[in-house]
Amino acid sequence: MKKPIRLADVARAAGISLGTASNAFNRPDLVRPELRERIETTARQLGYSGPDPIGRLLMGAKAHAIGVVPPGDMPVSHAVGSPYFREFMRGIAEVCDQHDASLLVISGAQERKTWAIRNALVDGFILGHVEEAELVFARQRKAPFVVIDMDGGPQSHSVRVEGREGARQAAEHLISLGHRRFAIASVLRRPAEAIWHSPARSQRRLVGGFPLDDEKLLGYADALAAAGMSIADAPIIEFPVSPGVEEGARTLLDRCPDATAILAMSDRQAIAILAEAKRRNIDVPKDLSVIGFDNAENAIVADPPLTTIAQPTLEKGRIAARILFEGAPPGEVVLPARLVVRASTAPPPAP
Repeated sequence: MKKPIRLADVARAAGISLGTASNAFNRPDLVRPELRERIETTARQLGYSGPDPIGRLLMGAKAHAIGVVPPGDMPVSHAVGSPYFREFMRGIAEVCDQHDASLLVISGAQERKTWAIRNALVDGFILGHVEEAELVFARQRKAPFVVIDMDGGPQSHSVRVEGREGARQAAEHLISLGHRRFAIASVLRRPAEAIWHSPARSQRRLVGGFPLDDEKLLGYADALAAAGMSIADAPIIEFPVSPGVEEGARTLLDRCPDATAILAMSDRQAIAILAEAKRRNIDVPKDLSVIGFDNAENAIVADPPLTTIAQPTLEKGRIAARILFEGAPPGEVVLPARLVVRASTAPPPAP
């Protein structure tokens, strides 16, 4: 086999020191233009393509890239299929472009995540769960990180939406229209069959959610309590937002025939419920009102256009990326949520 050309071979052929040759590729501003041109010409003649990127990283060089781990047990294909996640990534990508950096989507699938985080060639991470911080700490090359939609601790960075307030607005909107019979669709953050919670349970604790989902449940409870109702009387179904979302929508409508309004913790769930209602000839919003959360790009083109809680998803991505590139003292950034009324909500049908 042909022996690979090394940087030392280029230095020897050009009659310069190894340090000068290294600077020509890694810190070109330190090398005179005419000398740099001679080194590059020699390298091309020898067939030397440049320093090994992995070797450069092991020596402490920058990767000029950040890695993003999707929230939940979510492989890359499911993540990029999410309108919410695409919008979030677009905000990150804008800041990466400003810093001439690349963006890596790291698999959130449970069986892959540990290896992927520990071996990613990146300078920093945006994490979907605070537990993944331990995997970042375990890396040979330490890297800063930002946690999304949950508290990362006093020494960490986090960016989150005001989930409790947004959910309160969603429930208040439906209550103001006259609804009194609700069902709740909560996000199941791992691939699994839907989990059903019957009404009147003493403790409304979610099984497969994240802290953000618990916050939303508290927001619904706040609004219901203020109107003299109890969240214990509302059935809850947890189901995924990727594969399994259609089955979850079917189960919800099967088991909640008396509900006049559905509070969905994500737009993907809400839109799946709209599609299933249409398949069953249930008129939305005449017979059933549906409200989502996120204001993802496809909410406005849903059938009917989806009433939802908007969060600044694009800005959330921008802020997380700026923290990594520009630095900031540890702390939490909280972004507002607001109600966007469209055509999927209306007063309940007359008794």
